[in-house]
Parts: sequence; C-alpha cells; structure tokens
Amino acid sequence: MTIKSDQWIRRMAIEHSMIEPFADTQIRHNETGPMISYGTSSYGYDVRCSNEFKIFTNINSAIVDPKAFDPNSFVDVTADVCIIPPNSFALARTVEYFRIPRNILTICVGKSTYARCGIIVNVTPLEPEWEGHVTLEFSNTTPLPAKIYAHEGVAQMIFFESDEVCHTSYRDRNGKYQGQQGVTLPKT
Repeated sequence: MTIKSDQWIRRMAIEHSMIEPFADTQIRHNETGPMISYGTSSYGYDVRCSNEFKIFTNINSAIVDPKAFDPNSFVDVTADVCIIPPNSFALARTVEYFRIPRNILTICVGKSTYARCGIIVNVTPLEPEWEGHVTLEFSNTTPLPAKIYAHEGVAQMIFFESDEVCHTSYRDRNGKYQGQQGVTLPKT
C-alpha cells in the first residue's frame, strides 16, 4: 500500500469526481476572517463539517443500542456552530461527497486544532467503492461545553492505494451505508 499525494488527490477529484465539492488548495480564511483550514494538503484532504448536527441527549432516557437505535437519543440542530455538552457527543456529516475508487482505502483522522481542545473526531474507514457523505462523530472528552464550526475543517482523509484491486468492494456487498445523504444513524 502507498499513501497518495496531493497531485493524485487533485487528479482523482477532477477526473473522477472523487471529492465534491473539491478545494484544490488549503483554505484558511473566508470573508469573516481566519478559519480552521480545509482542502488539499500534502498527503490528504481536510474535510468540512456541514451545518447539520445530531446532538446526543439523555432527556428521553433511551438506551443506546446499535441493533435497535432510538432516534430520540438525539436532538437535531441546524446551525453554523454546534455546542456539544460536556462528556457527550454529536453526529454531523461532511460537506464533501466521496466516491472511493476500487483500489483505495481511506482513513480519517481528526485535526490537531480540535484534538488539542479535547474534541475527538471518529470515522470508520471509507472502503473501496463506498460513496456518500461521511457521517462524523465528535466526542467532547472535556468537562466543559465544546464548539464545532460548520463549513470549516474538522478532519483529514488519507488515501491508501493497494497493489491489488480488492475481490469484493463495498458496492459489491451492497453495503448498508452506500450512497448515504445527510447525517446517517446506525443501521443493522
């Protein structure tokens, strides 16, 4: 396996619509001033968070069960800033829509700006031939409320190319999260 460079990412985004919308460079400012960067980096792509959030709540005393998930465990929020309660988490989605090639595995890691504030970003690998908006989980590990900024960078995608094409891709298996739009809750 090899890690793919910024040139490969640009080519795949432009020629194969791997990332839409696509920022060809690191964007660090907008009309209101400095922001947490997003776009193409040396060996990855920094994704943005949309303004759609599902904030975990225990007001309904639901049990968190991945086999029978109760959507009442979340409060839906559409805003430019999401406040995550202490020791809690929220779900969001990327602004970007991904189409992963058959010989690529994509791993997501959090950005240091959030990690240094005790905010952890968790995403499972994007498998070969998976496509959709990526559902992001933000865990606030601190005893204080934490802010997540919509339309700014939150995590970095790193692309690994295999020496061989996989026998069975996510699309071949009819994966349950294929083509997901919006913030997607657990499915069985």
